Amino acid sequence: MTKYVIKRVLLMFLTLFIIMTMCFVLVKLLPLPLIKSMGRDANLVELRRAKMGYNKPILVQYFLFWKNIIVDWDWGVGEQMYDSLEVWDIMMQKLPYTVLVNLYSIIIAIPLGLLLGIFAALKKNKWQDHVISTAVMIFISVPSYVYAFLVQYFLCFKLGWFELQIPSLGDAGSIFSGKMILGMIPAVLSLSFGSIAGFARYTRAELSEVLTGDYMLLARTKGLTKGQAISRHALRNAMVVILPMIISEFISVLGGSLIIEKIFGIPGVGSLYVQSIQVRDYNFFMALTVFYTLIGLLSGIVIDISYGFIDPRIRMGSKK
Repeated sequence: MTKYVIKRVLLMFLTLFIIMTMCFVLVKLLPLPLIKSMGRDANLVELRRAKMGYNKPILVQYFLFWKNIIVDWDWGVGEQMYDSLEVWDIMMQKLPYTVLVNLYSIIIAIPLGLLLGIFAALKKNKWQDHVISTAVMIFISVPSYVYAFLVQYFLCFKLGWFELQIPSLGDAGSIFSGKMILGMIPAVLSLSFGSIAGFARYTRAELSEVLTGDYMLLARTKGLTKGQAISRHALRNAMVVILPMIISEFISVLGGSLIIEKIFGIPGVGSLYVQSIQVRDYNFFMALTVFYTLIGLLSGIVIDISYGFIDPRIRMGSKK
């Protein structure tokens, strides 16, 4: 297991380096954005670009990019947005919003999805199973931003239960305040629908297969009731696949919140990423690309390793 983890980590850094190299080269091939005339001194901007190596070959710029990160942990400053402010500081200020929105959506989605999946598996091929399965297919097929528009229209505009956008930090007082959490509910709901459907589908499929196993019949013949056999054996074996899926679902929701944050005006890293692409702010784009890429690569390692801890019979990379 140790050798397997070390191998996966090394491959992760190699993959990250390749992706960063491709993104850096491709984004640098784009023309530099024009200097805005919003009270900014063109000469100062040109001097800053020269200091950052914008007038040097791409390979030299890439070397300086890595040098600043490794030596000084310097991800640069904003050029087109958050002028002259440190990229890393801005990311750390906005990261809690993104984490909270995704965390709340997962907290809602896990119990509801598991309960619906378990109920559908126990009522397999009955009308309850057909209703849940049909609803699951519909919710999985619809993108999260469609739910965002529906939630905005019905819950925010028609019923007036929530504001169209979350309150500012100055009005809410704290990111953990009740007013801020209440304002995040529309975005959380928009992200939760797809996750609930995903959990329900996987739980139903895994539990249905486990319930037809021979050992379940053996457990019943030994005197266990149906409820005892399901709770002690069926659910335990089904969780071997379901629990790693919960980790992967959190990562997918984190990536899917890019559009949701923009729609609901959540000042998280997702909306910051979209804005950096629109205005071509190289430093923010590269830092956020590394952030999302690293999350995706780490999730793959965590999911694979979790199988070995959930089921001791599984040993990654072992040889007979």
